[in-house]
Amino acid sequence: MPEELRYDEKDYNAIISTGRFDANESIFFARELEKIKAKSYDVLYPEFTAIQIIPVSTDAGAGAETITYYQYDVVGFADIISNYATDLPRVDLVGKPFSSKVKSIGTSYGYSIQDIRAAQMAGKPLEQRKANAARRANDQKVNNIAYSGDAANGLNGLFTHPNITSYTLPTDGTLNGVTAGTAAAAKFINKTPDQVLRDLTGMVNTVITITKKVERPDTLVLPHNVHGDISSRARTTGTDTTILEFFLKTNPYIKNVEVVPEAQGAGTGGVDLCLVYKKDPDKLTLEIPQPFEQFPPQPEGLEFVTACHSRCGGVIIYYPLSICKSEGC
Repeated sequence: MPEELRYDEKDYNAIISTGRFDANESIFFARELEKIKAKSYDVLYPEFTAIQIIPVSTDAGAGAETITYYQYDVVGFADIISNYATDLPRVDLVGKPFSSKVKSIGTSYGYSIQDIRAAQMAGKPLEQRKANAARRANDQKVNNIAYSGDAANGLNGLFTHPNITSYTLPTDGTLNGVTAGTAAAAKFINKTPDQVLRDLTGMVNTVITITKKVERPDTLVLPHNVHGDISSRARTTGTDTTILEFFLKTNPYIKNVEVVPEAQGAGTGGVDLCLVYKKDPDKLTLEIPQPFEQFPPQPEGLEFVTACHSRCGGVIIYYPLSICKSEGC
């Protein structure tokens, strides 16, 4: 079929080939489906935050089965030499390949022949919510993979990536004036403002120290409940400056704060998780080689089913030391 055909023409050809409708019904369904498909592409669900905080890459292309990238390191040295030296010290690049799998994500929605004829008779549009539900299901799956990965299919997520750095939160918080249990003692809500600032700074400094300032995180990710606490609790009694405001004013690296509901309960054993990272596609990407797409409807019994498809390669972290996470905040 020529590539220049619009969705309605492709759909019309698929519909008319079944011989189930007359010309008017076929045209009605094709045009309705075109509107529905176009609109479902525009539906945005702000609670799905992964594509907002992780740079998205579609460069691999829809046909990719794996995505391979290389990490390079410099080896060798320079030294003082004599005027006539011939054995100059040598430097070179050593590359190590890494691969990430790409998997397909599928869902579908359908309209019965009676749905179509009733809508045409009443002069009303077909139900849009079916297409929206399919798009939402796809986006939900991509969002889950982006954060938690999919171990069964070899896909890594931001929160579960095996190679990123960790900072262990001190367990010196108090609850009702006494030292809390281990889990509760790590929570920011049970710590003083100074202790919270120490922990946030400790996460940043972990990246700075282990990379000797090569990596400099610029973004802080917090669960919504933790953000609510430190963005409303005063730095010191009698001031309007909150803990978070003070941290952003005094820390030379962190410039952005991302509130991520998915971080609540994302740590080991269901504890909350926070992290710092550099929001840069050179550091990490969410691989979506094939964004959400919809195909011409296919007859199945007395229904026309529209198949939906996308491809996802999980999160690739090119420089794991550029990220540091803490569990238990």
